[in-house]
Amino acid sequence: MTFSIRLCLIVMPCLCLSQLLNEYSWNNNASRPKCTYTFVVPQQKISGAICVSTARFPETLAINRSELQELKEELNRQQAEIQELKKLVEVDHDVTTEMEYLRKESRNMGSRLSQLQTQFLHEVLQRTNETTDITHGGNRGLNATTEVQNLASKYKDLQEKYNFLTSVINNQSLTIARLEEKCLQNLGRRQADQDPDHKQPAVGSPTDGKLEDGSEIQSDQTKEISNGKEFPTTETVSSTPDVTVTETPKSLGPWFDCYEALLDGQKSNGIYLLKPPLGNQVMQAWCEQEAAEGGWTVIQRRQDGSTNFFTTWHSYKHGFGNLDGEYWLGLENIYWLVSQGSYKLLILMEDWQGRHAYAEYDYFRLEPESDFYRLRVGLYRGDAGDSLSWHNAKQFSTLDKDRDSYTGNCAHFQKGGWWYNMCAHSNLNGVWYKGGHYRSRYQDGVYWAEFRGGAYSLKKVSMMVKPNK
Repeated sequence: MTFSIRLCLIVMPCLCLSQLLNEYSWNNNASRPKCTYTFVVPQQKISGAICVSTARFPETLAINRSELQELKEELNRQQAEIQELKKLVEVDHDVTTEMEYLRKESRNMGSRLSQLQTQFLHEVLQRTNETTDITHGGNRGLNATTEVQNLASKYKDLQEKYNFLTSVINNQSLTIARLEEKCLQNLGRRQADQDPDHKQPAVGSPTDGKLEDGSEIQSDQTKEISNGKEFPTTETVSSTPDVTVTETPKSLGPWFDCYEALLDGQKSNGIYLLKPPLGNQVMQAWCEQEAAEGGWTVIQRRQDGSTNFFTTWHSYKHGFGNLDGEYWLGLENIYWLVSQGSYKLLILMEDWQGRHAYAEYDYFRLEPESDFYRLRVGLYRGDAGDSLSWHNAKQFSTLDKDRDSYTGNCAHFQKGGWWYNMCAHSNLNGVWYKGGHYRSRYQDGVYWAEFRGGAYSLKKVSMMVKPNK
């Protein structure tokens, strides 16, 4: 067995070499006949040295060597890559370990977050209960505030009623005094008729129906006096049986308007008590009974700058000022006054040089407060120029209630309350400047643009209404 293995080790190189030589010869001599060699090697024990051929190998063997070298290099490269992969695997192992650690930390954090969330919800519930208590307290506070406001409103109403009743009492006191004077006059005349030699001193009396005091306007007059009610006549005041009335006494009001007072014989200018039939409030107003055939109810007057017309909606609604001086009758009063029928508007103006002008509109009416007392005027006639038609169909605006067509607040710029458009061709409720021409950042004077322009503040202005008869 040992001999066979050795023989194979000896013979195989020779056979391989012989085969290579044969292949080489065949490749180089393709036309030559094939030869087959058979070597019979006796089975003998090799005892001598083995001869190694030093013959030069063909080039094919060199090619195989280069391929072998390339295979070795490829093998080395793959081994290097394997080493790198091993390193990467080791790194991945570290990453995996770290990921496991992070997962564990994440689970711990999740548990902690769950605890915090539970605690947060508990605190939210507590805060919600506290907020509910605060809300209840706030509601109680609001209810108390509402009650206080209601009480304040009731107090204001009572104060207004008290002022009205005070005014009525004053008017009745004046009426009683006037009637007493008439009784004394009648008594004096009777005594004079009975005793011609005895003369009774004459006692003067004020104009019937005119309120002589210069008291301010009652801002919101109440509903205490009914329609058609008249003040006591001479018969109700005098209790002396031997006093006779020689003439029928005239009614002392209230009248529907100044025109009715004129028809009732009241021909003197002054303060009259008016009560439109459609409204329930009694108002005091100045009646112009001498100019332009009389019967005019003055709704606005400017003459000396004694009254501030740069005021609030509430003041313009209820009226303000002094009836025998500068005043505004009040939008609500004007509304009820001109709602009785068809009324016309007359505006009298005077500049600082004594020039007079007028503007008359054949129709004048105001819409109710729900429409912000929107202005309605008719056709113009006069010599002052038409500076009001541009304001027709506009709502009334004040500093605290802007209803004009301008992006800003016209009442702020014009310093008054008016039926502003964008903004004004007339501003009769503006600032009263002395001397006429004035300097101001805005056109805020008492002006009528068609009469002396917007930079000229007029000296006197009166707005008055009268029924179209």
